[in-house]
Amino acid sequence: MPPNPLIYEILDGASKAKTKEERIAILRRYESWALKDVLRASFDPAVIFTVPSGAPPYEPNRPESTPSNLLRKNRDFTYFVKGGQGDAMPAFKREKVYVGLLEAIHPKDAEIIVKMVNKKLGIPKITEKIVKEAFPSLIK
Repeated sequence: MPPNPLIYEILDGASKAKTKEERIAILRRYESWALKDVLRASFDPAVIFTVPSGAPPYEPNRPESTPSNLLRKNRDFTYFVKGGQGDAMPAFKREKVYVGLLEAIHPKDAEIIVKMVNKKLGIPKITEKIVKEAFPSLIK
């Protein structure tokens, strides 16, 4: 794994780990707000998104030239989570922020965000149970 892995690289590495303990160790080693936001939003039923489900129409960025990454852009989640700053925005503006996020980050991280919004992370061996063991206070 690279020294500063992106979210999809962390999740991929944890998914490929041979044991549950190794998966948990990888998640904890690369703990960040972005990673925990993705995991919580994927599994916690209390997190409700205010953008349409399904895949929005967006132009995925080229992997070699992403202007930002999810470690910086996860702050934008507040615009499309119920109870966040996006509640005061018109729907079209909220969706524009969502699409802007997807287009600014690595395409594989963008895929993870779309899956997160749809509550179907779909990464083998990364389950709610693993997340609760890695970060006990993350999901209620």
